[in-house]
Amino acid sequence: MEVCYQLPVLPLDRPVPKHVLSRRGAISFSSSSSLFGAPDPRQLSQRRGAISYDSSDQTALYIRMLGDVRVRSQVGFEPERRSSHPYLCIDFRTLHTRLSYGSSPADSGTEKRVHRLLSFQRYLHSSRLLRGIPQQIPLHILDEDYSGQARCMLEKVGSWNFDIFLFDKLTNGNSLITLTLHLLNQYGLVDLFQLDMVKLWRFLVLVQEDYHNDNPYHNSVHAADVTQAMYCYLQEPMLSKSLTSYDILLGLLAAATHDLDHPGVNQPFLIKTDHYLATLYRNTSVLENHHWKSAVGLLRETGLFSHLPPEDSMNMERELGSLILATDISRQNDYLSRFRTHLDQESLCLSNASHRHFVLQMALKCADICNPCRPWELSKQWSEKVTEEFFEQGDIEKKHKLQVSPLCDRETNTVGNIQIGFMTYVAEPLFGEWARFSDTRLSQTMLGHMGLNKASWGGLQPEQTAISEETEPSAGGSRSKEIPQGSRES
Repeated sequence: MEVCYQLPVLPLDRPVPKHVLSRRGAISFSSSSSLFGAPDPRQLSQRRGAISYDSSDQTALYIRMLGDVRVRSQVGFEPERRSSHPYLCIDFRTLHTRLSYGSSPADSGTEKRVHRLLSFQRYLHSSRLLRGIPQQIPLHILDEDYSGQARCMLEKVGSWNFDIFLFDKLTNGNSLITLTLHLLNQYGLVDLFQLDMVKLWRFLVLVQEDYHNDNPYHNSVHAADVTQAMYCYLQEPMLSKSLTSYDILLGLLAAATHDLDHPGVNQPFLIKTDHYLATLYRNTSVLENHHWKSAVGLLRETGLFSHLPPEDSMNMERELGSLILATDISRQNDYLSRFRTHLDQESLCLSNASHRHFVLQMALKCADICNPCRPWELSKQWSEKVTEEFFEQGDIEKKHKLQVSPLCDRETNTVGNIQIGFMTYVAEPLFGEWARFSDTRLSQTMLGHMGLNKASWGGLQPEQTAISEETEPSAGGSRSKEIPQGSRES
C-alpha cells in the first residue's frame, strides 16, 4: 500500500500554525500512538527545523531561525527577524542552491516533492522492518545491489584508509546512519543501554536529515568521516583499555552530531551579521552551542534516553555538550596547552572520569580536523570541499557588501596555501601532542600522511598560482562591469 504524505498548503499571508510539523524527508510519530492515526495533542511536539520543544519543558524551549525550507517554500513565510540587518532575510538553506541549465523552477519543485515522498516511503518501509527484530539488526538500510560491498567495507571500518566517499555511495547517501548504527551494535551498546531500536533508528534518521547536504564540507558525509575517525581513536590501546561503555557511547554520539545543522558559514559571519544565534550565545562558541542544542532537541524528541533516570539523561546531555563545545577551533590553544601540560607532568590518570572525558575531548578534536592526516586521495577531496565552502561564504559577503572573512576570498587564496597554513599552525601541533599521548602505528601514519600532503600542496602551489593569474584578468574584467565593488554572485 502506498501512502501519500503532503504538508498542508496555507495562504501566503498567514503565519504557519504551531501545530504544523516540518520535517526534511522524514515523518515524526510517537511510539505510543498509531502510525496512521491522529497524534495525541498532549504528546504533539512543536517543531522548528531540528529543534523540538514542549510547552511544559522550559529547559527545551529553544527555537531557531533556520527553519525547514520546504515548508517555507510552500507557505511563503520568511525566517524570524531578530535584528534589522538585511542579511537575516536570507535563508541559509538556499545559499548554495543552483538550478541546472535547462531545468525550470517548476521542474525543481516537482523534483523536491517527489524526493520528499520517496524519503517518507523509505522511512516507513524501514520502520516496519525494524519493528519486532530482536537484538542483532542487519543492515536493512542498504540497497540490495550494494549491501555486499558496503558490508565488506564495514569489516574494515577501523582502517585509516577507509574511503567514506565510496561508502556513502554504496549506502545511497546513508553513510552516517549506517556507520553509526553498525558501531553501536559492534560495541554492544544497543543491548547494554537497552536502546529502543525504533527510537534509535528515528534519531539517526533525523540527525542525518538535519545536516545540510548543500554544504560542500559541513554535511552528513563529514559527520560520518569524523565518526569513523573517532572509532579509530577509540580502538587505540591507551583508550580501549580505559574507556567505559558510557564513554564510548558518548564519544560516538558526539562525533555523529558535532556539526548538526551547520549553516555553512563560520562564527565571525554570524557575529558581523547580527545573527540572533550570536546574540543568544553572546558571541561565544555560537555554532558549537547550536550543534549541541540541536542534538539535545533530537534526543528529547525521539525519547532515545527516556527510559533512563532523569539525572542520567541530563548528565548525558551535559557531557555531550562538553564534547561538542571542545571542537570550537577558536579555543584550540586552550585545550592544546592543557593537554601539553598533562603530558609534560605525566598527570593524566585514565581511571579518573574527568581525565577520561578530557581525552575524549582531544580525540574528538583530532577526529574533527583529521583530513590533512588522511591518504592524499581522500585528503585532497576534503581540502577542496572545505575551501569551496570558505569561498562560497566569501561570495555571499561580497554580494551583500560585507567585509570578506580571512581565507574566504577566492581571488586572493588557493587551496594549497590555505591547507599549508592550516597544517602548520593547527594540525601539526595538535597531532604532534596526540602522538606523544598515544605513540602508536596509527599516530605515526597520520603524521606521515600529513607531511606528504603538505609537500604535495607545496608542489602544486606554483601551478595553482599560474592558473589563478591566467584566469583573473578575463574573469575579473568581464564581471567587474556587471557587479561593481567586487560583489559576486554565490
